[in-house]
Amino acid sequence: MKIVQLFSSLRPSQWTKNLIIFAGLIFSENLLNPTLFIYSFFAFILFCFISGAVYIINDIIDKEQDRLHPAKSQRPIAAGKVKTGEALFFSLIIIVIAIPMSFYLEFRFGITASIYLAVMILYSLGLKRIIILDIMIISLGFVIRAIAGALVIKVTISSWLLICTTFLALFLALGKRRHELALLAENASHHRKQLANLTPHLLDQMISIATAGAIISYSLYTMSEETVSKFGPHLIYTLPFVLYGILRYLYLIYKEGLGGNPSLILIKDKPLLINVALWIITAAIIVYLKI
Repeated sequence: MKIVQLFSSLRPSQWTKNLIIFAGLIFSENLLNPTLFIYSFFAFILFCFISGAVYIINDIIDKEQDRLHPAKSQRPIAAGKVKTGEALFFSLIIIVIAIPMSFYLEFRFGITASIYLAVMILYSLGLKRIIILDIMIISLGFVIRAIAGALVIKVTISSWLLICTTFLALFLALGKRRHELALLAENASHHRKQLANLTPHLLDQMISIATAGAIISYSLYTMSEETVSKFGPHLIYTLPFVLYGILRYLYLIYKEGLGGNPSLILIKDKPLLINVALWIITAAIIVYLKI
């Protein structure tokens, strides 16, 4: 059915990226506050549809290049299952509904959602063709989500939240580029022109920087005076889960040839999924029970 294909164009498999909206709720110790949880939940839903609308616009612009990609060629627009006009109309309808609802939910959240939409559309229209900047904008998208999650429940935005999110997002974005370069080989530049200016060695260097930044920033966060005074000294015991998660992801990129879809990896890789679940449980116990 056409509606199924249109919904598939929103890439629901990638909506797990929007779960970072709940970071502000969790680390402000408001997870059990039903009112704030509802606000965060609706913020999550709105970002799922806003980001989905952006994915449609991006797929319309990239449909010819996507047809050269073994996986992306199966997307509804690239595969010709959804007409360009239908997809664009569907995307605009979502934006017209979701953005006003974002302002209704919380004014500053609406501004942040609008900024996210504008930045991502500019990315789709041309910024993604600027080497390195394209990866940084992808990371910025995660940071904006985290900020939006804090604003919607009106809590202070921790600088540590922004730093850790930035490095983790860079790590995932660079891993995706590394996967594309390895998967497409000599045809990589036909899919993304900027890939012609990247080499596996250069990406490996960048991934090393992002990996070190993610681990060090999270480690410093767990030991910072602000964190210890708020949650106690034991959040550092969640560090092994972060280390394992990052090292496991690197294994999946370099050994298993994955990394093209971080959201799908999180869902399908059982060791990684179990590790994330254990991190959540351990962090929740430390943050909420002050153990």
